[in-house]
Amino acid sequence: MSETLTRPAPTAPPDDPRALAAKYGLTVSGRRPSLPEYVRQLWHRRHFISAFSSAKLTAQYSQAKLGQLWQVVTPLLNALVYYLIFGLLLGTHRGVDDYIPFLVTGVFIFTFTQSSVLAGTKAISGNLGLVRALHFPRASLPISFCLMQLKQLLFSMGVLIVIVLAFGIVPGWSWLLAVPALCLQFVFNTGLAMIMARLGSKTPDLAQLMPFILRTWMYASGVMYSISQVTKGKDIPGFVHFLLDVNPAAVYIDLMRFALIDSFHADKLPPHVWPLALGWAVVIGLAGFVYFWKAEERYGRG
Repeated sequence: MSETLTRPAPTAPPDDPRALAAKYGLTVSGRRPSLPEYVRQLWHRRHFISAFSSAKLTAQYSQAKLGQLWQVVTPLLNALVYYLIFGLLLGTHRGVDDYIPFLVTGVFIFTFTQSSVLAGTKAISGNLGLVRALHFPRASLPISFCLMQLKQLLFSMGVLIVIVLAFGIVPGWSWLLAVPALCLQFVFNTGLAMIMARLGSKTPDLAQLMPFILRTWMYASGVMYSISQVTKGKDIPGFVHFLLDVNPAAVYIDLMRFALIDSFHADKLPPHVWPLALGWAVVIGLAGFVYFWKAEERYGRG
């Protein structure tokens, strides 16, 4: 009796992985969404962004005895040091009316940009655990840090208003200009922080270099002195005058001084100051956002 051997039918080749993914609605983990979709994702996480910035702000001084008072004390101490060195020793107060409000305004407004850039540089590299553990639009981090710095500035603005009033400056309608000036500066800071966040994610050593770059930027921004007063009557190349006029940090500082200080008149502002402020905010804000979004799928990898 012969035994019939049956061979198993050849197995069908496995389906194409891309077809299987499409069949079950699977997508690549961490894939960069389209730009409109990315904006929608950020909007859906607006509550997380706000809560994260508030938590970071609270935790920043949680170990200090003075707690949140350091939000105001730190820029005030910086202003005191600059007043002693630049105002008294180097005499930059000469020719500047209301020098102390002038100086404190410059310190507070530049600190807003400086702190936003420094926080943005470490937004990804300093939060790799969060980036690798959860799926969310990574732009939430630099935006949160810039929002944190804005909240910190608002605490300081209360002290700035007290200083301005103490020197006999009467509130006026021009004070309302501080609101659009701060909004434009916030957009500019956020765009710049996003650029630095992408660069800092691949080059963590950049965080060590940035304080020196920012210090140089501060000295060129008229924080401790009046740029027009220092450059008046001096043979300075035209391109240097142009760079000083369009310097975004100086533009936002001058706008806030113009809004709050009566003696800081329009003739001390660079030409076309509001278009400059708007232009910097739009260009850096949009460019920084797109530049950061382009590398969305690479953050936290490698």
